[in-house]
Amino acid sequence: MDKLASLRAFVKVVELGSFSEAGRQLRLSRSAISKYVSELEQSLGVQLLNRTTRHASPNENGQTYFERALSILADLDAADQAAAHLQSTPRGLLRVNAPMSFGTLQLGPAIADFMEMNPELRIHLVLSDEQVDPVQGGFDVTLRIADLESSSLIARKITPIERVICASPSYLEEHGIPAHPNALRNHTALTYGFLLTGNQWKLTGKDGDHWIQPSWLLCANNAEVLRDAAVKGRGVALLPTFIAGEALRLGKLRTVLDDYKAPPLTLYAIYPPTRHLAVKVRLFIDFLVARFSAGPEGHRDTAVRHAR
Repeated sequence: MDKLASLRAFVKVVELGSFSEAGRQLRLSRSAISKYVSELEQSLGVQLLNRTTRHASPNENGQTYFERALSILADLDAADQAAAHLQSTPRGLLRVNAPMSFGTLQLGPAIADFMEMNPELRIHLVLSDEQVDPVQGGFDVTLRIADLESSSLIARKITPIERVICASPSYLEEHGIPAHPNALRNHTALTYGFLLTGNQWKLTGKDGDHWIQPSWLLCANNAEVLRDAAVKGRGVALLPTFIAGEALRLGKLRTVLDDYKAPPLTLYAIYPPTRHLAVKVRLFIDFLVARFSAGPEGHRDTAVRHAR
């Protein structure tokens, strides 16, 4: 027996004085309403209603039971509304994992604004350039800048991350400006070696794709380290524009091979599959999509200083 359905049917019959009217209100047949009430009476071992062909009214037992049933259903409705309110209002703890550079340069200010919009939410942010397991790490949202491999996790695209090849003016003056991707083989590279392509650089231009295995002097898993080495004249780097942007604007770095493009990476928000996505997770990801819809700060072409 569906006790809750039987309670609702019984209460509606008492309120309306009719099985037929109760059925219309609950969008059930008269026979279904009658069955629910009969099953309720059988489970209790008492009769609750006096019935005629056109009318139903509670007897003494039925009236007492009706009053208690009203209270029970009211409490249940209040609990449902409270749960719905919790689902519509972000609160509690949101655990986020993100890459170190993106976290310090871009995500920090964004999270501060998100916190202002959602004062009942606490955020635990862990920055790491290691590929942590979101599930084992207990993170609600994991941000990654990469070409994702297949996974059982759900990934939502936030924004593309553009990259440029750049070097310091002093390095280019000493070693020359490469005019073709093949010329990079004669230059010292500063490379991020933790992508699916390893240390290879793929550059695409009007003459097709070029895969370059540069001779690297520094390989690091943090692009800010590579940027700083490039600014010091240590070599040529392939950097995300949101990391190289300020140095490009200040003229500390200049782009080269502007007719060739590296495939953009993508910023993804990753989270475990779930039937009902927590409102705090959904709102946070929606916020990131809106925040970075035009790309991270520092990515824009106006920030780029080309080599001359």
